[in-house]
Amino acid sequence: MKPYQANFYNGIVLIVLGLFAYVSTQAPTALIPVIAGLLLLALTLPFKKGNRILAHVAVVITLLMLIALFKPLKSQLETGDTLGIARVAIMMISSFAAMIVFIKSFIDARREVKK
Repeated sequence: MKPYQANFYNGIVLIVLGLFAYVSTQAPTALIPVIAGLLLLALTLPFKKGNRILAHVAVVITLLMLIALFKPLKSQLETGDTLGIARVAIMMISSFAAMIVFIKSFIDARREVKK
């Protein structure tokens, strides 16, 4: 998978599950992943065209979302809300998978430069 594709899919997952969480809980903080997902989608085209600065911005947003989702996961685990746990876990898995693709891409690019 290419990095811009991982960015796109992660953005979609964050938007859909964030909206689902907002509809389920009416908590305004559930819109944070939606906003992050919209930003990631907006960065997908420049990312695809090779804009490295915006690619790094997308990576930072993804990392921040991954870190920020630990608190809601802990909260959902404490309440025992299985559906909430699944929503947050899927968003975290998606963000983690995107991070792996980004890191692999950066490593491959670095190897190409050294050759």
